[in-house]
Amino acid sequence: MSKVIKQMQMDALKGTFRDVRDLVVLSIRGLAAQADNQLRAALRKKNVRLQMVKNSFTRRVFGELGLNVPADSPYWTGTTVLAWGATSVSELSRSIDTELRAPKTAAQYRDRVTVKGAIVDGQPIPFADALKMPTRAEAIGRVVSLAMSAASRLVGQILGPAGGVAGQIKTKSEEKAEENKPAEEAPAAGQGEPGA
Repeated sequence: MSKVIKQMQMDALKGTFRDVRDLVVLSIRGLAAQADNQLRAALRKKNVRLQMVKNSFTRRVFGELGLNVPADSPYWTGTTVLAWGATSVSELSRSIDTELRAPKTAAQYRDRVTVKGAIVDGQPIPFADALKMPTRAEAIGRVVSLAMSAASRLVGQILGPAGGVAGQIKTKSEEKAEENKPAEEAPAAGQGEPGA
């Protein structure tokens, strides 16, 4: 392959992965064309793209783009297919894991599609860790719930003493109202019940 063609392929890789920081690295061997097409179509519906890459070119391009996967990483052994897309690495990992374990298709992918790992914000991590990471929506939900928890605790601390003071004021005002209430007139002596 000429240097010009190699440079064109590396430029195409740079263009494709320039803004990508989260990936899942797969290895696909011996998968029938129909099963490969089925996998790609199912993942495309989940906004996940797959691309088979040449290891030597991708290693160089990733180094230039700041994706810090060491040259001796197991990611660069055998065939390499990169998956990217979705809104987060967690959603990406879950989509791939769900598709590979689906009851209808799991048998055809077993021993043919293997997950090498994931790249999160340019750093390689185990795929199991990528699966456990929260999605963007889950992370936002956690932050909101933590903020609401602290806010409700603060409101409770503010209202608790204020409620006690308000209760004491109400009690005092009721006592004063009873003191200012004229005493009921007692029945006059000698006046008994009628008909006595």
